[in-house]
Amino acid sequence: MNPVTHALLGWAIAGPGEGLSRRERAWIVAAAVAPDLDGLGLIAEIATRESREPLYWWSEYHHRLGHNLGACLLVTALAAVALRRFWPVLLVAVSFHLHLLGDLVGARGPDGYQWPIPYFLPFSSRPELTVPWQWQLNAWPNVVISVGLLAFTFWLAWRTGRSPIGLVSRRADLAFVEALRTRWPRV
Repeated sequence: MNPVTHALLGWAIAGPGEGLSRRERAWIVAAAVAPDLDGLGLIAEIATRESREPLYWWSEYHHRLGHNLGACLLVTALAAVALRRFWPVLLVAVSFHLHLLGDLVGARGPDGYQWPIPYFLPFSSRPELTVPWQWQLNAWPNVVISVGLLAFTFWLAWRTGRSPIGLVSRRADLAFVEALRTRWPRV
């Protein structure tokens, strides 16, 4: 799955929660995207590919550093310190794990390569999780999931008056919700 879909999945978990603060929602959405921080090595890899000593940070570390139980425990522990409430911290852990599940089933490369999930790192390098029926990153199931999550996000914004835009700007969120409600008035 792509990072936008992961973020929408995090919002699908965080958005409906009536008792969650804006900060708690932000942590839940961030946890849904956090495993892909290990993909930032792509920048260094592209920047050094023509050098005498290229860095293979993306090739070597994507789906290794952030896609595992150790990273989940780190993100969850940071959330526990920052949020100090059990329910939102539990949702942070669930959001992180849904990212891993999404990549497990829907991240096959165009060349057929499956990114294995070394789930038990740093405690053990085995087993690396894969499923034989994993679909490609650009396959129709990922498109359907993305469109479904986007539709849910719009519906939730229309219904509750909040969207993921509110994590960045309350004013922009109000304008977005107002535009939705003007286009599709409540009955």
